[in-house]
Amino acid sequence: MREARDAGLDVVALTDHDTTAGWDDAAAALPAGLSLVRGTELSCSRGGISLHVLAYLFDPAEPEFAAVRRMLRESRVSRAEHMVEMLAADGHPVTWEQVREHAGGTVGRPHIARALMTHGLVGSVSEAFGPEWIGTRGRYWVAKAELDVIDGVRLIAGAGGVSVFAHPAASRRGRTVGDDVIALMAGAGLAGLEVDHIDHDETERAHLRGLAAELGLLTTGSSDFHGDHKEVRLGAFLTEESSYEEIVSRATGLEVIAA
Repeated sequence: MREARDAGLDVVALTDHDTTAGWDDAAAALPAGLSLVRGTELSCSRGGISLHVLAYLFDPAEPEFAAVRRMLRESRVSRAEHMVEMLAADGHPVTWEQVREHAGGTVGRPHIARALMTHGLVGSVSEAFGPEWIGTRGRYWVAKAELDVIDGVRLIAGAGGVSVFAHPAASRRGRTVGDDVIALMAGAGLAGLEVDHIDHDETERAHLRGLAAELGLLTTGSSDFHGDHKEVRLGAFLTEESSYEEIVSRATGLEVIAA
């Protein structure tokens, strides 16, 4: 939170994958002049393609959505354990204890990547996410439980939240869905598209802006900051004030916390 304020932000959203565990700590650390939007990044899929949906200002106690998030978190842990087992079986000195130390909380692939770096097996997180290691469908990759994206959008709405499709055109990460799927998401209650993102080039951003206008969706921007796990810095990409205000006005689950 202090880094966000130092970066010149007025508002920051905390959207860890499938969890709300950091909300209280973030609120307690909120410096003067910074507002906090509580949310999560929901792991979804459609037609075998992985998608992420940002859920802002939803009610964390809504039982159906809470149960789904719990299922996704449990799957994330068992998936990571399996990947570590596969690495160990091939003689790589990565242990579950080491991975958990890197995580300090919910375990994910970035923490396995950090363990690989510690042992000098890869030089960066990006290299670890390549096909020879734990990248999608890579040698040590394990699929995870994912929610159909249409169901995910509906669950977010049912919990009073506002949904935004995260990095929808990030083809460098893997396969992306077509505009037809985005139109289906909009019909299910999707509120916006994350346009300004490090993994979108100018052509992709222009296309997404046009699609958002056609479908009546908001556009947002985000640094997608992951601490030391990515090179992108806080505040690298921003959301326009009008889009932020619209998200806040649509949400019925929670209010923004202002220091």
